[in-house]
Amino acid sequence: MKKYILMRILRSLVSIFLVTTLVYTIVYTMVPKSLIFKNDPNYNKMITTPDKKSDYENTVFERMGYIDYMTSKELQEEASKEYKNVTTEPTKANKNTYQKFLSASSGKWQLHQFKESKEFYATRHISIFERVWKFYSNLIVIDHPWKIKDSSNPDLERYVRFENDPAVGPALVGSGTQHKYLIYFNGSFPFVHQNIVKLNLGVSYPTYANQPVTRIITQGQGKTLQNEVIFPSGSTRNSAINIYSRTYLSPSKADSQAKRNFGKDDAYTATQNNYSEPSMLKNSFIIGVIGVLIAYALGLPIGMLMSRYKDGWFDRLSTGTMTFMLALPSVATIYIIRFLGGLVGLPDSFPILGASSPLSYVLPSLVLGILSVPGIVVWFRRYMVDQQASDYVRFARSKGLSEAEISQKHLFKNAMVPISNGIPTSIAMTIVGATLTETIFAFPGMGKMLIDSVRAANNSMVVGLVFIFTVVSVFALLLGDLLMTIFDPRIRLTSKGGK
Repeated sequence: MKKYILMRILRSLVSIFLVTTLVYTIVYTMVPKSLIFKNDPNYNKMITTPDKKSDYENTVFERMGYIDYMTSKELQEEASKEYKNVTTEPTKANKNTYQKFLSASSGKWQLHQFKESKEFYATRHISIFERVWKFYSNLIVIDHPWKIKDSSNPDLERYVRFENDPAVGPALVGSGTQHKYLIYFNGSFPFVHQNIVKLNLGVSYPTYANQPVTRIITQGQGKTLQNEVIFPSGSTRNSAINIYSRTYLSPSKADSQAKRNFGKDDAYTATQNNYSEPSMLKNSFIIGVIGVLIAYALGLPIGMLMSRYKDGWFDRLSTGTMTFMLALPSVATIYIIRFLGGLVGLPDSFPILGASSPLSYVLPSLVLGILSVPGIVVWFRRYMVDQQASDYVRFARSKGLSEAEISQKHLFKNAMVPISNGIPTSIAMTIVGATLTETIFAFPGMGKMLIDSVRAANNSMVVGLVFIFTVVSVFALLLGDLLMTIFDPRIRLTSKGGK
């Protein structure tokens, strides 16, 4: 068992690496870079002059990992370390000096001039191999007391210790770390939270500009939500601040509000807000789980009845219905359910009632459930029919058990083994495959975000979501195998996949 789990985890990691790398390569080599500015609301504001346009574009390309960029000032500062007399003036002598400096530098730097000022700047193209390496080398971020390097705060203490913090209660607290609270406890699932190990999936752009991808996916949405907050200064008042999200901000940059909340010498004053609506991740999980419950609640009884009355009118009618549903395009099924739901008063778009109303989740969940029903019915019927010819079923008949008792007490019990194997994968596939459903219902989940990110050329978000979807899908397969061993202890998982 242990060897099997280890090998499956290793194969899962390889699969995640291959899928993510392929998508990363496609996105960053085949999507034209110019597309990313079409959805940037600040772009037209910044291109008042050709020089500002070039500077803004290069800054964005550097942030997205396409290039390294040295502005005129940065180039002069770096070159002056070797050539004392170099300036930012667009003279021939400076040009020769910069070319000599860049030629001696590591990497293939290119010297450019702004159109108006004629000042020099430099760029270096980053190859796709180097970008992929940077993505994986920075994927897992570990917080520690030497994480922060701030020359303006040389007296910053560096420690990690348990404290009974006045704002959050018992917690593992750090100083010199990126996060103030490394481990803390509260009433939100999963109740024990940590900031020691984090995923870094890049920075979003142009939508949700300059925000970490993981934060966008996991933080709440909608309006800010005010709660009673106890601040370290001792004051208690209603605020939208998420006190658990405190991160380092140089005291020299803290505003008066932050100093009032946390004290003038506190270095952990950068915070996020609480929001009234669930995160994209939570929204997708909610409709995914409900959709799977609907699918199995409808699919299993139908499949069982079809197998019990094999070749009867119910079996033939259901087989025809399931075949039709399998042949019907998913988008047609979605619009039919959406239309019928509207007739009975259900909202056909999420924003109509918002996350505060359970009715907003009904139609998206129902769609995901209905789309999965035909596959479950066909598979379960076939399994039950095959089992009806088994020796243990014939023995049960010889004992005088009715067909209903055989189906309920024997066939269904044995069928729980493959069912348990498919449930985690069904949940994962429902969440991953909800892109079309979430888009049509304007549902604020990860599926809709993937489509929106592709349209906006938000490459970091696309890669981040694909990575998450791949991880969920691959490890759901492993969880399904482990659940089989719980329902049937006779199953022994081996590295060869046998029993």
